[in-house]
Amino acid sequence: MRVLIFILALSALPLSTQANQTDRDKPLIINADQVDFDDVKQKYTLTGDVLLIRGSMVGTGERGFILVTPEGYQMIDLNGKSNLPASMRQRRETLQDEFMQGIAKDILYDDQKEKLLLVGNATVKRLLNMQMLDQLQGWQIEYEDVKESYKIKPQKLDLNRPPESRAILSPRKKVVIK
Repeated sequence: MRVLIFILALSALPLSTQANQTDRDKPLIINADQVDFDDVKQKYTLTGDVLLIRGSMVGTGERGFILVTPEGYQMIDLNGKSNLPASMRQRRETLQDEFMQGIAKDILYDDQKEKLLLVGNATVKRLLNMQMLDQLQGWQIEYEDVKESYKIKPQKLDLNRPPESRAILSPRKKVVIK
């Protein structure tokens, strides 16, 4: 029940800006110690010090996989190590210097659905001028950019334990309509 209330509370989170749409038209730059490509399956396997860059979006991990769909969309899977999680950061479409940053053991991004899934001690932060405004924590965080919605889930639901999901929300300026 606590997790459901938390998810409902997050739906009120006013992160009404979307990911930088100009990033979709940029090439994906891949850096890794080793890159293997299967042309038939359209699958890249990235090993060691993985760095992905597409416009303002930057992803890092120890290992990664990229699957290109027949329509040209990319499914990205980044894996971290226990001492160094995978990360992803992207500029938001605002007039200010605002970024979303996520870290987790595993990060999956579906380019077509504009859906980000962070699994394993996941944290998502909203940064303004590199200062944290909001922070979400949980075992798994799912973010859908089109719907602008978040879902935070614990590793397993146990009503006898305190909730494992947490949010820190900055105060918002109130808008006065005249």
